Amino acid sequence: MAAALDNLRGGGVVFGPSGISFDEEDEEDSPAVLLSVLVQHGQVGLCFYDSQDSSLHYMPDTPDNQELHLLVRVIQEVSPHVIITSAKQERSMTRFLQQLGSNPHYRPEVVTYPYVDFGLEVSKQRLLSAHLPFLPACISERDKLSYLSSCISFDSSLMLRAVGALLKCLDRRRVGVELEDSSVGVPILQFHAYTLKGMVYIDSDTYSVLQIFKSELHPSVYKLHSGEKEGLSLYGILNRCKCKFGSKLLRQWFLQPTQDLKVLKRRQEVIRFFTSPQNSDSLRTLQSSLRNIRNIPTLLRRMTLSLTKVTDWQSLYKTVYSAVCIRDTARHLPQSIQLFRDISEGFSDDLNYITSLISRVVDFEASLADNRFTVKPNVDPAIDEKKRRMMGLSDFLTDVARRELEHLDARIPSCCVIYIPVIGFLLSVPRLPNMVEKKDFEMEGLDFLFLSDDRLHYRSQRTRELNEFLGDLHCDIRDMEMAVMAHLQSAVLERSDSLFKVLDLAAELDCLMAMSSASQEYNYTSPKLASNRKITITQGRHPLLELCSPVFVANSFHSSESEGRVKIITGPNSSGKSIYLKQVGLIVFMALIGSDVPAKEAEIGLVDGIFTCMQSRESVSVGLSTFMIDLNQMAQALNSSTGNSLVLIDEFGKGTNTVDGLSLLAASISYWLGKALGDVPHVLVATNFHSVVQLSLLPSSALLSLLTLETAVDGDELVFLYQLKEGICQSSYAANIATLAGLPTSLVQRAVEVSELYRAGRPIKRTEKASLEEETKRCQFVVEKFLSLNLEDKDLDVQRFLKEELLPSAGDLLNRS
Repeated sequence: MAAALDNLRGGGVVFGPSGISFDEEDEEDSPAVLLSVLVQHGQVGLCFYDSQDSSLHYMPDTPDNQELHLLVRVIQEVSPHVIITSAKQERSMTRFLQQLGSNPHYRPEVVTYPYVDFGLEVSKQRLLSAHLPFLPACISERDKLSYLSSCISFDSSLMLRAVGALLKCLDRRRVGVELEDSSVGVPILQFHAYTLKGMVYIDSDTYSVLQIFKSELHPSVYKLHSGEKEGLSLYGILNRCKCKFGSKLLRQWFLQPTQDLKVLKRRQEVIRFFTSPQNSDSLRTLQSSLRNIRNIPTLLRRMTLSLTKVTDWQSLYKTVYSAVCIRDTARHLPQSIQLFRDISEGFSDDLNYITSLISRVVDFEASLADNRFTVKPNVDPAIDEKKRRMMGLSDFLTDVARRELEHLDARIPSCCVIYIPVIGFLLSVPRLPNMVEKKDFEMEGLDFLFLSDDRLHYRSQRTRELNEFLGDLHCDIRDMEMAVMAHLQSAVLERSDSLFKVLDLAAELDCLMAMSSASQEYNYTSPKLASNRKITITQGRHPLLELCSPVFVANSFHSSESEGRVKIITGPNSSGKSIYLKQVGLIVFMALIGSDVPAKEAEIGLVDGIFTCMQSRESVSVGLSTFMIDLNQMAQALNSSTGNSLVLIDEFGKGTNTVDGLSLLAASISYWLGKALGDVPHVLVATNFHSVVQLSLLPSSALLSLLTLETAVDGDELVFLYQLKEGICQSSYAANIATLAGLPTSLVQRAVEVSELYRAGRPIKRTEKASLEEETKRCQFVVEKFLSLNLEDKDLDVQRFLKEELLPSAGDLLNRS
């Protein structure tokens, strides 16, 4: 648990929704997630509120172990800012909070309430009193209870009690409505069931080492401190989503791989449809519409708070109009595909109604020009009448001003009647030179109001009559249009369920089209998903490395229910062992999210977890030695893997004494081989401990398979062929690889010499090395001899000179140089 918590917000993978941003929210405060949890008698009940879309997510009471692995997993995915729990708690929860508080990378605020605040009846009353804008204000308590019982399982008492504490915290902190009147409650627009059932266990180390996610600093100098972008990762190459909610859903799929064959096959049939070249036109049409899908929860939230802007109405109209286009296109696609049928039926006629209503009511051109909500003509006759008066006001006021001028002092050359919102109609005349003090401004029959820009403003009898007859036109029109907007908001909110369904189905469609585009470009194939325990991959490829390498050698993998489930792969360093392990892990992972895979063929059986024991973390930041990290990862794999798990082990044991490391590796492999046939996971072990096989440290078993990666020696040069075959590697070829890495030749030769003596059991003697002073004298001697050499002598024999004239040691020195 500590290792998992340590990676919640450390380097590498960042879990949860924090990696997703939305165009409409760029100007808003970052969303807050508050999670409430109650642990009792091995059961966990939890819920959380996401202020981004004002939704309440709940998870029915679920069994968990003493390490609270399920709760850790939920926190990894949700990344809550606040965790609410009871002051009276079990020891496992106390230990969990202590470890959470000691994590330097992720420290959410922990709020504890008295146990009485988690009371069942108190929680039910809080739920009944919650602000639910989608319910009619006149609904009775009985009807409200009936509705809520259909949304939330009242049988899950722990979860229901956690909801009560969560609602208390929301009301106290007024999340999202901090600046609103106290009578405005925190809105809950949706209830979502949150479940981990059927999910595949993958810890943060596995996400990191397989490069499923990889965050990098944004290259822009303006975003160095706050911006992140996705680096070269599996998520990065598959995320071709056109809307932000599609990208968010795809990340959720990556964080929640599933064993549910029904879900996976639903995704596969859509991907298979769009990867067909004949359906490319439909793909492009749908993707162009998906670009206009905006953040519906934020728009609806602003409507509940009456904070809707002109751009919000524009975004909503584009979203709903695009949704109608998506529905019309989907209705012409094969209805045998479940998603197309869901879109055809789920995108209801409410969308046409909302589109038509907004189109008939909102004057977008005038609204953008005036920066306020403006109603189109023929919507409200009273508004049209007042606008007509406003439009004809200019000529009318000119006529009134001409009449006013006839009754003014003959010294005043001109005047005009103007309209100022709130103040009303005024008579405006130029200031004469002799008008210096306020008493000079007074005129008979006029009431002086103010001086502005050398013009005097008065109220006359006629302007008073205009105010009484016409009223405050500008404010009246604005108030009436705001009333129309309120009715329009109510009409939209009443149909919010239809809009949320649009969001869910459009995001799913976006994800599947993104994966189909990647499948087409990278030549992936659709894997066969089965309920057995087999994994078969024919000519598999690493999805990331093949993009970076001009030539990639494909390799196969086969693990049946009774043979070859434990594979030991030997080979020189840099021969491709680690890449092969990661390749198998990534292909299995891609199949578990419903994606096509980089292989000629693939059959993936049930896999309930992917465990890795590979160096993926810098040891200083976590306060553990490299070997301790390896041991923790191995312990997790040994204790938690099942007969349906995939375990990838790379060079385990190299961080300690050779004999100890070899012994631990042999013991771990023997542990799996000694289990019942149905409990042996798929295990791939890459190692340079050839002795684990050569010394027969492992029991003989049909489950054990020995593999190696082919190499060839061309003279002194080692050539990597990267082709997997059965057998073991007879040599590590360390000297050849050291030479390729650029180590000095003399050093490599000495290493080979020591290695041979060690293997033969002969004593290893230290080499005699001359002192620096002796070396200097030898060099001077050689230089003097060469300077005295007569190069014009025809009988000069250079070889004889080196052998006979110079000292042998000097000759050796020249040979080494």
